Amino acid sequence: MPTINDTIAVLNQAWDDGDATAYAATFTPDATYIVFDGTVLRGRAEIERTHRFLFDGPLRGSRLGGAAAPSIRHVRPDVVHAVIDGGVRLDGQQTVSADRASVISLVLVTGPDGEWLITAFQNTRRGAR
Repeated sequence: MPTINDTIAVLNQAWDDGDATAYAATFTPDATYIVFDGTVLRGRAEIERTHRFLFDGPLRGSRLGGAAAPSIRHVRPDVVHAVIDGGVRLDGQQTVSADRASVISLVLVTGPDGEWLITAFQNTRRGAR
């Protein structure tokens, strides 16, 4: 059975591959996704559509970076809260710039096949320090 870390790894790999379909597949159909600027995406289809635009356009070739191991807290056996530090490296960047460093908050639930799926996602920019 896939673990929470497996789901996070698939999410990260899908971003690095620019694969909006695989990225969105890590979410529940009714997930909420809060972007760093406060924009709220509702549902897997909107998450996929938005990321397809990003991966084909302004974030083409970007990679996730700087992520440490997630902090995971079990709320219930079928619900966890994970917090991850990291950010996006634009194409050609070797490290995450200070203005793209983020803290990501994820709520994951077990899906119909026992897999972990993200049902709530929030990206908060740390900003320059």
